[in-house]
Order: sequence, then C-alpha cells, then structure tokens
Amino acid sequence: MARDPMAYRTPVWQDWCPGCGNYGIVAAVYRAFAELGLDPGRTVIVSGIGCSGKLPHFVAVNGVHTLHGRAIAFATGIKVANPELTVIVHGGDGDLLGIGMAHFVALGRRNLDITVVLHNNRVYGLTKGQASPTLPRGGMSKGMEKPNIQDPVDPVAVALASGYTFVARSYAFNGLHLKEVLKRAIQHRGAALVEVLQPCATYDKVHTPAYYRERVRDVEKEGWDPIVHSPEEAFEKRLKAVSTALATEDRIPIGVFYQDTHTPTLEDRIAARIGAYQATPPAKKRVDEGGRPLISKERFRELFRDFIIKTR
Repeated sequence: MARDPMAYRTPVWQDWCPGCGNYGIVAAVYRAFAELGLDPGRTVIVSGIGCSGKLPHFVAVNGVHTLHGRAIAFATGIKVANPELTVIVHGGDGDLLGIGMAHFVALGRRNLDITVVLHNNRVYGLTKGQASPTLPRGGMSKGMEKPNIQDPVDPVAVALASGYTFVARSYAFNGLHLKEVLKRAIQHRGAALVEVLQPCATYDKVHTPAYYRERVRDVEKEGWDPIVHSPEEAFEKRLKAVSTALATEDRIPIGVFYQDTHTPTLEDRIAARIGAYQATPPAKKRVDEGGRPLISKERFRELFRDFIIKTR
C-alpha cells in the first residue's frame, strides 16, 4: 500500500551544501519508499562515511551509520541474519570503490538480496575534494593542486563483472527517473547496483547540473532491453550491457542496463544447504528460555575451549 512520502522524512536538519546532489537522491528515496509502501520497521538503510553517510539520519526507517568502506559488510550481516528485511546501502564512490571495493565485489559474487545506491560525485566531498576512484585521469577538483594521474573505476563495469544481477545508472536531479530505477532495484531479488551521478556543488566545478543535463541519455527509451530472458543469454547480455553503459565525453547513458532473475541468491544457496534457514534464520533463533540462556557456561567453554586458550 502506498504511503505519504513525507512520512519517511525525519525532523533532522539536512545539512548538505546548497546545490548538492544528495538532496535529489533523498527526495527520490522518499518517493520510491512511499510508492512501494515499505514498512519502516522492516526496512534498513546502511551507510558508511562521507556526505552520503548522513542519509540514514534523514529517512524514518531503521538506520545504521557504519565505518568507512564497511557499509556492505554490515548490510550483509543484517540481511543474512534476517532475510525478511529490505536492506539498502547508501555509499559514496570513495567509500564503496576505494576502501570498500573488496566488499563491493563480494556482494556481486554472493548475489545477496541487497540494493546498493552509489552516490558518484567523483570526489571525496567530506574531506575537501580530493580525487575519488571515479575521477577521470586529467580531471582536477577544487581540492587538488595538480590534475589526477590515475584512470577511473567504472562502477557499472565492475558490478557486471562481479555478478550483480541488477545494474543501473541514474542522475540525482532527474527525480522521476531515479525514483523509478530505485523502485525496480529494491523490488529485484538479488544484488542490485544503482549508480547515481551526483554533482558536488562545492568541490567539482566541471561535472555540474548543466554538464549532466546536456549529456545524459536514457538507453531504455532508445530501445535497450536489459532483461536476461534465459540463463543461456546471461553471458552475452552482460557483455552487451557493458558496452551499452559505456560513457563518452558527449554522451552518458542512464537507465537499467542488466537484470537477471535466473541466478540464485545467497539466501537460496544457504537454504539449499540448511533446510530450516528461511523459517528460522539467525535473527529468529531462541537464545533463552524463561530468561535463562539455552546454552550453559560449561557448554560454551567446551565449544570455544581452543579459542579461549589461544587468546589468553
């Protein structure tokens, strides 16, 4: 059942810089959650460090503001412990593709049912504008003395290579498009990436709203079909999705590039090995009876005897 978008807004003051793309992202989040009718008590937003890390404070669902680069790791624990929850990660390009890259790749390999919303502004905004992993070689932000000498990471290409089964890109100030892409990502069962192109009004004077307005193109409106219609089609479709999503100086594709509903999720794989997993995942297992722990101190010591001895 649809809800009022403002029901998801907290009274916490949104203190991003004027003109920041995060305002467009959080507005799209409110509308997407409302149209999906997400239960705040069964929805979790997990973030790391950076400007994007503040988002859980502004959305009235369960929020976990974690460590730099570790948002996906925290989200993985939450989702595996209780697969009934809707779990969404919000992280910056520096957070998820720098220190957090290993977790970003691991989520794709596992195909765990988590949506990752990657705020890509090409700089480390909270630490005054250094080059992030997505800043092009030769690019220069306000916080740099000399142009960037490293080649950029393409988050869409990395996600496709890692095994994400839903991969998309949108633009922070195209609210209707971003809202619809977020809804599709959340509804998808499996690891989903939504890269959001996000102007940084303070530290990046090149990739401005005008820059993106002139260049973004919706590939689905141009006829691209992102759906994998059979398991045999997946490999070829993934290769075509990489080339379809490839951006040039004059054209930046947005839209859903790839969606595969045939690959089993990590939850499916765990359930195939542990039959009771779906009915009684870790979060639902009893740990006490009448206030008394189900495991005695003696049994605990027996189970962890080797570990206790080694750590003394």
